[in-house]
Formats: sequence, structure tokens, C-alpha cells
Amino acid sequence: MDRNPSPPCSDAEEEEGDAVGNTVYSKHWLFSVLTRLIEVIAPAEADPAASPEGARTELDEEMENDICKVWDMSMDEDVALFLQEFNAPDIFMGVFAKSKCPRLTEICVGILGNMACFQDICMSISKDENLGQVLLQRLCDSDSPTLLETSRLLLTCLSQPEVANVWVERIRENPSVYDCVCFIMSSSTNVELLVKVGEVVDKLFDLDEELMLNWIKSGTCRSVGPSVDDSPEELPDFKIVPCILEAAKQVRSDNPEGLDVYMHILQLLTTVDEGIQAIVQSPDGGKETWSLLYELVCQELCQPDDPPIIVQEQKTVLASILSVLSAMFASQTEQEYTRMRKSKSYFFLLIRILQYMESCGKRAVENSKESEQEETGRTDVNEEDFHLKILKDICCELLSNMLQELTKENTLEGLHQGHLNEQTCSCAFQNLLPLYSASVESFLEVLREADQTLADNLEKRFPSLKVHT
Repeated sequence: MDRNPSPPCSDAEEEEGDAVGNTVYSKHWLFSVLTRLIEVIAPAEADPAASPEGARTELDEEMENDICKVWDMSMDEDVALFLQEFNAPDIFMGVFAKSKCPRLTEICVGILGNMACFQDICMSISKDENLGQVLLQRLCDSDSPTLLETSRLLLTCLSQPEVANVWVERIRENPSVYDCVCFIMSSSTNVELLVKVGEVVDKLFDLDEELMLNWIKSGTCRSVGPSVDDSPEELPDFKIVPCILEAAKQVRSDNPEGLDVYMHILQLLTTVDEGIQAIVQSPDGGKETWSLLYELVCQELCQPDDPPIIVQEQKTVLASILSVLSAMFASQTEQEYTRMRKSKSYFFLLIRILQYMESCGKRAVENSKESEQEETGRTDVNEEDFHLKILKDICCELLSNMLQELTKENTLEGLHQGHLNEQTCSCAFQNLLPLYSASVESFLEVLREADQTLADNLEKRFPSLKVHT
């Protein structure tokens, strides 16, 4: 059986006035499904002696098919408005309170998620305090599909400026949300769920620095979290950084977009001092973060055998990773794992990125000469240039810091391996000067001890350096 069967053709056209808005869907059919849904969650009212239907953990096939059709139909605004007028959100509240069927809960949250795509309905859902609290409680559910639909619903609401602050404030006032989100990130193996939860966290941190600071400082007390029954379950003492890293490890191979999301979350943490300290003062002193980022940039992203265009595809994730590395390098240079002996690979990677960016830039200029771009195309290119500029700025900042740490031993090794030569050094100097002239001059002194001829050639290519030597 398909997960979400397509709605069948209805008989709405045969019965005048029965169509929902401008659709061919039948009001009567929708009404009957919602009525049956009410009966499913409240059978005791009709027969007190009967076993509670809500205790069932599975839906019968016919009911599941019909409610799934409503799920699909709710993507239509006219249907969503009809459901709103019929007080469907209140019915779903009853489902969340009484049903023990995970599939039914998942579908009802999914329908609400579709309805929330429309601004007026989203505002109505968001302003309902009881519904809002109940939906946040769904994050403590043990059912992955329900968690996925809940995360989608929250992301939809957080993406609408008119109601985003309502949800940020609501989440800030509910400490259990932090615990439930951390529990998901640290324990789930469902990549789709991890990506969606990551998008929610990324959006929350981007919207509200205070909430991000609260979550950075959280993890000092235990609270009630997910449970498979009605009894509370005590969660571990979560810290935000290890949870983010665990989720990133799960998604890195299967979902590049998800990896991008989690790297951006780490980057957002480094925008405040408390976030940097949370990374570098974790129990392992930040070693796990550094190791993961090292593997990503030195073994997976922008490799020597990749075409230069790869920097265009990976620009956002590279910018996030290098931004975190830069913050760690600047704040923890005394840590053994940040020493150039182990991090020199970053140095050569940064030069390779800059070389690739130069190659892409030359190609873009050549293409622009061959044909004029349309207005929309120019807008896209400008946006692309903006993201590449961010990546370049981050590369240059980190590269300048690393230049000052290079020793004669590191330099000789780079020369021997072919990573350091006139071409790569010229690329680095071209991008770093004049803003980072002090770093370039420091490196040139070390290079002179390792290869006097190369140092002299570079001085000739960059005359501004001669006055300082």
C-alpha cells in the first residue's frame, strides 16, 4: 500500500454545492471521514462498556486509506480552509490526547503541516496556545515518522515571519524541547528525520541568538523526555555540541544537504563566544570536532582529483567548516591537535580552494564574453559571487593564521611533496595581500631559510614585499 495514496475522483460534480471551493473534492466525503475520526478516538461515548478504541495501536485499512487521502488533499488551499472551518485542528488535538496509534498521530500532524503552509491557517494554528504546546510535546514521541512530520510542521511555522517569534518564544519556554531535540540528534539513525530536525535547529539559532545561548548553556539538569509508555523517562545530561556532531556523522554519507545544515549550525555557534567555548572546552577539548572537520575537508571535500567547479557545489559547506576551524584555530592554538604538524593539510587545502576559485572565475569571465546573460541569470551569478566571496574571505583569514604557524620543517615538507611551489605561493600571496601582509612577510622569512631561490622569485613577483625584507 502506498504511504500517501492519491485522492480518487469524487462525485462532487454530481451533487450541486458539494464541492470544496474550486476543487472536485466532496464536502460530504470529507465530513464523513472527520466524523469517523472523531468516533475512532471517542467510542466510549457511544458504548461505555466497549473497549477503548483509542487503545488500538493500528488503524484498519479503510480508515487509513481515507485519512491518507485527506492528507494529500490538504495540500490544496480550499481543502485546508474547509478543514480549518470544520475545526479539524481540535479533532487532531483529541487524536494526540487519546490515540495510541502512531500511524494515526503521524497522519494528523502531517495534515496540520500541510495546512500550515497557508499563511492565515498557519497564524491560526500558531496562536492556539493549547495546540502549540501539544505539538511541541510530539517532539518527545518515540515514533520516527511522527517526529519527522512534527519537525516539518515546526519548520513551516518558523519559516513564516508573521508567526516565527510565537514559536521561538514557545520553544524557549519549554526546556523539554531542548532535551528531545538533543535525544533525536544523538540517538536516531533516521537520516531524513535528522536532516529535518537539523533544519529546525538551524532556523531557531538563526532567528534568535538568546535561544541559541540558552541551548549552549543547557545540559546542566535532567528532564523528562521520550518514552514508549506513559511513564516519564529521564534523559542523559545532554550537551549541544556532541549531539550536533553525532547527527552530522550519521548524515554525512547519505545526505550532503543535511551535512551542510549541521555544519552551518556549528558555524552559528561560533558567532558567540559562548559557542566557541562550548566547542573547544568540551570534555575532549574540541578534539572530536576538529577530527570530524579534518576528515571532511582533507579526505572528502574538494580533493586534488576533483575538477575546479567542485568549489561551486561545495561552497556553503566549505565556508561553514572553514569558519569553525578558523574560530577553533584562533582560540585554541595551544591545543596539540591544532599544531601545524597535524593541520598542515588544511594549509594546502586552502590554497587549492583559492586556485579552484581563480579557475572558476576565469571561466565565468570567458563565458560572459561569449554571450550576454538574461537579467535573472545576472541575479543568480551575483548571488553565486556573494557566496564565493564569503568562502574566499574565510579561506584567507584561516590561511593567514596558519602562515604564521608554519615552521621551516613544515615548509621543507611542503616543498618536498610539491604542495609548495611558485604557483601555489603566488596564489596565496595574490589573495592575502595587502590585507594580510604581516602573515605573508612572516612566512616569507621562513621560506627564505628553506628555499632562498623561491623566496627571491616571489619577491620579484610581489615588489611590495621587498621594502619589508
